Amino acid sequence: MCSKVEQALHMVGGTGETSYAANSRLQEKTIHRTKSMLAIAVEETYKALHPDQMVVVDLGCSSGPNTLLVLSHVLSVAAKLPTMMELQFFLNDLPGNDFNNLFQSLEGFKKRLERKITGDLLVPYYIARVAGSFYGRFFARASVHLFHSSFCLMWLSQVPEGLKTQCGVPLNKGNIYWTETSLVEVEKAYQEQFQKDFSIFLRSRHTELNVGGRMVLVFVGRRKKTPGNGDFVHLYGLLGEALNSMVLEGIVPEEKVDTFNLPTYGASFEEVKSMIQNEGLFDLDRAEIFESSWDPFDDSKDDFYTISNYTRSGKNVANYIRAVVEPLIVHQFGVAILDDLFERYAHRVTKHLLKEKANHTILVFALKKKAYK
Repeated sequence: MCSKVEQALHMVGGTGETSYAANSRLQEKTIHRTKSMLAIAVEETYKALHPDQMVVVDLGCSSGPNTLLVLSHVLSVAAKLPTMMELQFFLNDLPGNDFNNLFQSLEGFKKRLERKITGDLLVPYYIARVAGSFYGRFFARASVHLFHSSFCLMWLSQVPEGLKTQCGVPLNKGNIYWTETSLVEVEKAYQEQFQKDFSIFLRSRHTELNVGGRMVLVFVGRRKKTPGNGDFVHLYGLLGEALNSMVLEGIVPEEKVDTFNLPTYGASFEEVKSMIQNEGLFDLDRAEIFESSWDPFDDSKDDFYTISNYTRSGKNVANYIRAVVEPLIVHQFGVAILDDLFERYAHRVTKHLLKEKANHTILVFALKKKAYK
């Protein structure tokens, strides 16, 4: 697999059974959970800057109803402010994102919004797209007031370098992400790639933000340095096991698995916080950690499932992971293995959940641009 991922990395488009639009309830729940932090950011940005036009950018917007849910939250907050400023939204994602489906849904979004926010309370708003990687600049200096990003910053700009020897021998043989049994060099390569990418991200956004502008960043990570039961090490480790079972049966070539590494990294809370502080570009206004079940349809707050059908629960997890990683799988292995692979994956997830409930750790950071850099 090529190291750069701009063309291969995107959620499954359309509205079909395996689409991201139909399998993004986990992300939807997170947007609802973090909407109060987004509301505070909108209010504080307005109070600090009083812009006639507020520029709001959703980074890694993907496609489907969740993108419009973010816009709806921002517009609902703006409707309560003592102003008639205009809102300019920019929706960003990589070029392979299904922007067509997203923009085709805007007419229905407009009608629903007008029923929700009546009369003159709905401020004028405009929506445009910006395609490309957010690990770099998009906008003119000090031209943006608010950045929002949800479930995106765990994705890296590329597969980490250093995952094979100088002779080309894979260091992460048999795995598709780093595991607790991986060589130290593998974990280090993933960590260094995240640090490089996140540093570029922070510096780019700092340049683009107006002084006093804000960011709300939400992504999957870890509570501690040591991975927990619900972290990526296990989530993607099970997918690696499914691929390896297909290797043993001669369905997938072994070298294809050995050279496939997911371009993602679940950073720890302290790791992210330390980077923000060391860069010195933003004040950390607020930070939060919460957990959300692997199964998007499990809304229980404790360590026990409210869903009794573990087979269904395993399928639920497999469906949303497929909606996220399918294009990467197809790029490396082709389309023919998809149904078989994710059936095997669902079975392994079910067995994992029978032992213990697994939760994602969600990291939330609200940042304000400092004035002196």
